[in-house]
Amino acid sequence: MNYISIHLFKKVYDYALKEGMRASDFDGLSTPVQKIPEIQAVPADHFFELHERVDQVIGPGFSVRVGQEMKIEDYGVLGLSWRTCSWAGEIFDRCERYFRFLSDTYVFKVEKGKEVSRVYLHRDAHRRGVELSNESTLSATVVVLQAMTETNIAPVEVGFRHQPPTSLESYERAFHCPIRFNQPYNYITYTTKDLQTRTAKADASINRFLVERVKEETEGIEISVNKLIYDVEHLIRDALPSGIPSIHSIAAVLGMSNRTLTRRLSENDLTFRDLIQKTQLEVASYLLRSSNESVAEIAFETGFSEQSAFNRAFKRWTGKSPVEFRNNQ
Repeated sequence: MNYISIHLFKKVYDYALKEGMRASDFDGLSTPVQKIPEIQAVPADHFFELHERVDQVIGPGFSVRVGQEMKIEDYGVLGLSWRTCSWAGEIFDRCERYFRFLSDTYVFKVEKGKEVSRVYLHRDAHRRGVELSNESTLSATVVVLQAMTETNIAPVEVGFRHQPPTSLESYERAFHCPIRFNQPYNYITYTTKDLQTRTAKADASINRFLVERVKEETEGIEISVNKLIYDVEHLIRDALPSGIPSIHSIAAVLGMSNRTLTRRLSENDLTFRDLIQKTQLEVASYLLRSSNESVAEIAFETGFSEQSAFNRAFKRWTGKSPVEFRNNQ
């Protein structure tokens, strides 16, 4: 059975309500909207049915507009891994390998050229909902690439296999380039130079970590509690110089909810606060032993905005002030 992530299903439903549909307009769907909190994926045809229901009520352009509303976070851990790609076009390489995390119904293929590169979206439109979903996917591609690079890069041409709609207003506003219908393939074309644009948050270390998570989730592999603890501590350590991270921010990078992360830690009799303090103590102790940084600098490195607060916390943890600890080494 082909499937679509519940996150994409919910995005279409929520945005349809925002555009004026009522909850009662969705009565009789094969996957009732009341089931959204309980499931991880829906049969693909149920997702296409949802698109068709919205199209009947709202009309042309909704699929393109909802694509423009997509955020990287809506794609879960796969989306977070996109953000840490080294260059814009790398997203399509990753989609070829890992898009099963979201759906097994379509594939991206890139035809690279010297001046322009065409990205094909291969998915046969056996019903109207597939055509609409294809429109949404290519529309979302535009905003995701812009978010990754923090630039206004735009396609130079977009093509769809199906016939043109009665109104092109939403399409022109989304793509800002020639839009062709009745084409042999669905595609979006960028200049090769734009697809080589460096991403704004390229980070090789986090990228490797997120790719591992995508692989694991795509294959249905649960990470062990011990590995999870290691990963959480690593992310906390990286974040501390900018302040104590929230459980929400760490859970988001891990591709899970706050509740899931809390539950997974509690399975090992730990809390998120335990790991924050453990990591702060490890970092502070290491720097006091092996560096010449001042206590004020070490306080900053361990997430404290004031040295006095750091002094009190360190004495509570070790029974010694930072200066006493350093002098005893």
